[in-house]
Amino acid sequence: MNEKWFKDSHLCTICDALIEITRKDEFRNIWHCGGEANLLSVEDATIQPTNERETMETYGATVTPAVPNEYNSNLLVTYKKIAGTYAQPEAPEYITQKVVDLEWSLEQGRRADDLYNGLRLKVNELEELLVELYNPNYTKEEALQQIAELFGFELSKTVTVTGTINFEVTVQVPLDEIDNFDAHYKLGDELSLTSYGNDVEVNDWSIEDTDVDWN
Repeated sequence: MNEKWFKDSHLCTICDALIEITRKDEFRNIWHCGGEANLLSVEDATIQPTNERETMETYGATVTPAVPNEYNSNLLVTYKKIAGTYAQPEAPEYITQKVVDLEWSLEQGRRADDLYNGLRLKVNELEELLVELYNPNYTKEEALQQIAELFGFELSKTVTVTGTINFEVTVQVPLDEIDNFDAHYKLGDELSLTSYGNDVEVNDWSIEDTDVDWN
């Protein structure tokens, strides 16, 4: 509960002293010199408690950290590395890094924390899902499908496809090379087979035969 406080201003009738008193109860207006202290003014001096965090959340306020006018990302910073174990006394290890490298390390740590927390939630959900799937009414395929959906996996299988592709190309052949033109050799060097989709990968291909139309 807040207590009411007052700030009084008094003037002594004998020594003309100006007296300022902060109080929460009645003030005796007799000064040390024996004179009366005449009341000049009374002000509310109650300090209201504040919760800065709650106030910011209530009114949607944001706090922007101050950025130094001259921020040097290449500044060298020395800090003590936290030991991996405290089982035995260890000599402290100090590391010196540039600010920019330290910033990157901190960002990587935050990303790792976010990834871990996300996976931890998935594992908790998996534990609950396994209890539910431990039911003879579920088939193996249904159980695997639900687990895959939980982790965002797309169940797939790689298959090998063989076939025959017919092609038709035009080639500019110099007149003085017509007699020695080898279409099979030419296309073997300059013709290629590629895939535009991520789910199709060309492992091998070859030209079986070629037929040249000189008309």
